[in-house]
Amino acid sequence: MARGARASATAAGDPRRSLFGHPPGLTVLFLSQMWAEFSYFGLQAMLVYYMTGHLGFSQARSSLIYGAYGATAFFSPFFGGIVADRWLGRTKSVVLGGAMMMAGHFAMAFEPLLFPALALVALGNGLFIPPLAVQVGSLYADDDPRQAQAFSAYYMGINLGGLLAPFVCGTLGEKFGWHWGFAAAGIGMAVGLIVYLRYRRLLPDDPPVAQRDAATAPLPALADEDWRHLRMLVAMIAAIVLFRVAYEQSGNVIALWVAHQTDRQIALFGGVEIPATWFQSINPLLIILLTPLLIRWWRRHDKGGAPALLFARMSLGCLIAALAMLVMVAAGAVNAATGARVSPAWVVGYFFLLTVGELYVIPVGLSLVGKLSPKRIAAMLMGSWYIAKFLGSLLAGVMGAYWGVLPATAFFGLGAASVFAAAIVLLLMSRAEARRSP
Repeated sequence: MARGARASATAAGDPRRSLFGHPPGLTVLFLSQMWAEFSYFGLQAMLVYYMTGHLGFSQARSSLIYGAYGATAFFSPFFGGIVADRWLGRTKSVVLGGAMMMAGHFAMAFEPLLFPALALVALGNGLFIPPLAVQVGSLYADDDPRQAQAFSAYYMGINLGGLLAPFVCGTLGEKFGWHWGFAAAGIGMAVGLIVYLRYRRLLPDDPPVAQRDAATAPLPALADEDWRHLRMLVAMIAAIVLFRVAYEQSGNVIALWVAHQTDRQIALFGGVEIPATWFQSINPLLIILLTPLLIRWWRRHDKGGAPALLFARMSLGCLIAALAMLVMVAAGAVNAATGARVSPAWVVGYFFLLTVGELYVIPVGLSLVGKLSPKRIAAMLMGSWYIAKFLGSLLAGVMGAYWGVLPATAFFGLGAASVFAAAIVLLLMSRAEARRSP
């Protein structure tokens, strides 16, 4: 079979089976993204500890740098999507972005290169993520009901990398030196690139230049329905910003809470202390365990994947995530009352609720972007989805600078209010869309 014919067959729903009964190309994208996220989350798990403990930065400065780095890493996909749509194409964009991220992770091993290294990772992330996510949707015909489930499986790949990263990179960094941890992150990115290039034949071909238009030519006018979908996406992204403001504290303030306010001693093993970075693996571990159950549940109760249903699902996820923040409000109250470190059960409960909420929000939102985006600007709009993470990370970094200024109960209470507001917005969108449906 010729490469183009193979890709077309895959895009239309190749009967061959792979991960969770999906086309084999999903496994390639799953593994490529998994290793990329291993590198990204490996750096993220170490960054705050590296800056405060090794470089001697203040907590406030470290939180602002962490927030600015995360914001840039997830604002750049908007421009990366434009570059992929109109200049490089999807494959070249993925490869160039991955190479930049790999170089940035290796550069983190050298202290004077902190800011250039973070810039390389952040900008490379922008080129890497949007076209890879678009290729997930391109594996399926437009009416294939497996597409929404594929994004949940793909999201599980992201979090498998996130699960492994703190154990490997975090342990190397804490126990043997931060440079070893950053080097391991760079190696992970290299493995992801090798997988992608080795099995590129299983993925759909890039749209030809004639379909992407010349770089200087204006894009064709959008239809009225396209504009309506764009307005829906903008409103959804605004709601996700509110969700992200609280969610992004899991790698920032929550990491500091684990280090300083959580009792990490295991009495059964002679008082062994659990490394703080290991707690960052709770969220991806739960995603890996819960995603197959949710995919099975949604497959049995799927009503066609209508936008109204998906917005309602996201609203429920935000409500559950708000409960996670209320768990930390209670933990803050216990810590304030006793003046002692609190049980790790509080953090585990927080991560459990946050993860369930996340699974109802993030992969479902990705599916909606794929479903509602006009195809000729699909990579750009997939990049625009990450603007929510950009704004949320930026605001979370600013908010994190007030950790220690505000009482913990007030700090986490603000996070709960933000996510609850997102739930209200998405519920109103669901009801408005349901009224439009026959």
